[in-house]
Amino acid sequence: MNRNVLITGGAGFIGSNFVKLYTDKYPEHKVINLDLLTYAGNLENLKSINSNHHQLVKGDISNRELVENIFSEHKIDSIFHFAAESHVDNSISGPEVFVKTNVLGTFTLLDVAKSHWLEAPNTLKSQYKNSRFLHVSTDEVYGELEKNGYFTEETPYAPNSPYSATKAGSDLLVRAYNKTYGLNTVTMNCSNNYGPNQHSEKLIPTVIRTCLSEKPIPVYGKGENIRDWLYVTDYCHAIDLAFDKGRSGESYNVGSDNEQTNINLVRKICQILDGIHPRKNGKHEDLIRFVTDRPGHDFRYAIDAKKIKNELGWKAEYSFESSLKQTVQWYVNQSLS
Repeated sequence: MNRNVLITGGAGFIGSNFVKLYTDKYPEHKVINLDLLTYAGNLENLKSINSNHHQLVKGDISNRELVENIFSEHKIDSIFHFAAESHVDNSISGPEVFVKTNVLGTFTLLDVAKSHWLEAPNTLKSQYKNSRFLHVSTDEVYGELEKNGYFTEETPYAPNSPYSATKAGSDLLVRAYNKTYGLNTVTMNCSNNYGPNQHSEKLIPTVIRTCLSEKPIPVYGKGENIRDWLYVTDYCHAIDLAFDKGRSGESYNVGSDNEQTNINLVRKICQILDGIHPRKNGKHEDLIRFVTDRPGHDFRYAIDAKKIKNELGWKAEYSFESSLKQTVQWYVNQSLS
């Protein structure tokens, strides 16, 4: 069955990696890529897209008239919703845009999908009987963990930053539209992603950029905060699988059992750079500087991915060591090109 797919935020980090995977795998599907092209969206991320059925539309997901027009013109029957404001530091200094994009934008997409796909609550129009709304979220909605334990799909939401609060709000809207109206939804909550096309503000690109420019590497607090790192291609495969086989109304946590303290990750990147782009004097690790921790900095995130593994047969394919090295090399090549 050929699909008419709306991908929001498809010029961003995870979105662009997914657009590449999706258009390669399903060349017959029409893909409308809706992206506002803010600082986080980059047309360069789409240069490798080789598809006659991919169309980029610049616009805001909270613009209802625009979203309505896209649904009507292209007969949208599938949504992969990536678009979001996602930088925690920015949400602390300017939370309003996070509410607008993450909450109001998600509501707009859900409500337009409902009006186009459903005759009435729990009654799909015949031409949209296979429609589905996949919502991409984060493990940060669960709050933080101490040294033990893992986030599961049953973990109560306890967001600690304006960013995670707005993502929690969007998750709950998705749930409500499934429970109230019968909209066919799936939600994905993932651990920290890494790989090509990530914005320079994020941790891994920041470390590489500062090393290459011989500037201090800022590490919050003592660098003891712990994250579970997931290679972006593994996550894109999980999203594709959950869209195809996931149960309506369900959430799936995606992680790779690869916990790293921030300082350990930074040192690994420095060691890789020592091998592929050494400094003239000293090692890259010498550039590390500990800075004042940010407000509400969650100590640890860790995902229990048993549900998606057991139900859908997903597993991470990429090893951390090799994919991290490939990622560092990619950013070095981009910087030097």
